[in-house]
Amino acid sequence: MSQTFELRPDGTRRAISRVWVPEAPVALEFNGLSYAVMMATPADLDDFAIGFALAEGLAASAADITDLAIAEVENGWIVRAQLAGLGIEKLTQRVRTRVAESSCGLCGIDNLAEVARPLPKVAAHSVIEPGAVFAALAALRPLQELTHRTGAAHAAAWASSLGAIGPIREDVGRHNAMDKLVGSMARAGQAPSPGFVISTARCSYEIVEKAVRGGATALVCVSLPTSLAVERAAAAGLSLWALARDDSVLLVNDASTR
Repeated sequence: MSQTFELRPDGTRRAISRVWVPEAPVALEFNGLSYAVMMATPADLDDFAIGFALAEGLAASAADITDLAIAEVENGWIVRAQLAGLGIEKLTQRVRTRVAESSCGLCGIDNLAEVARPLPKVAAHSVIEPGAVFAALAALRPLQELTHRTGAAHAAAWASSLGAIGPIREDVGRHNAMDKLVGSMARAGQAPSPGFVISTARCSYEIVEKAVRGGATALVCVSLPTSLAVERAAAAGLSLWALARDDSVLLVNDASTR
């Protein structure tokens, strides 16, 4: 906690104490090879590594990821794990091609093709009643402990088809929160369907993709989606709700079976 000052238009100011949301570099290493360095909140890093590997297609299930080890080092954190299965081939290919990548990180035909790769089709699922969405939103807010302390965190949570909140994960990064949720449910052997996933972040295509690859069939976001997010949700058969508020929610894509 540190002291800062709140300044007002009339020139007055008052001292207030603030708690800053934790953020640190987290290096992810698989099979002894460095795969990525992410800026993240250093909590639930085992869930983060598993969810990240699933979203990246490095693992088909949590069982493909073993020997997780987390270490705090001088400049951040390192998470090490062993991959089995087809993830080994993708891991080595990533390491080889990364040598030729430019610093922007999303340059070149290979990367553009990767963004457009087809998503798996989600499972058939029943319609979600609006009342369940509203109930889940109301139940989620008191559970966002990191958000309440800092005002600067994102949350991802799973809710039952009746709106009861299950696992919830928070992080300074919206993608990280989703990875942590997916990882925690995979470790517990819990399927995210039936029910739905809630993200308090902007509904970008990455959030849609992580939800689909994590096994979700429906996603609720508190903000509007991008055009690519809508397209990807429709192509995968993901039911997508957006702009979720206390008194209204926008049904963007209804892929449920009635």
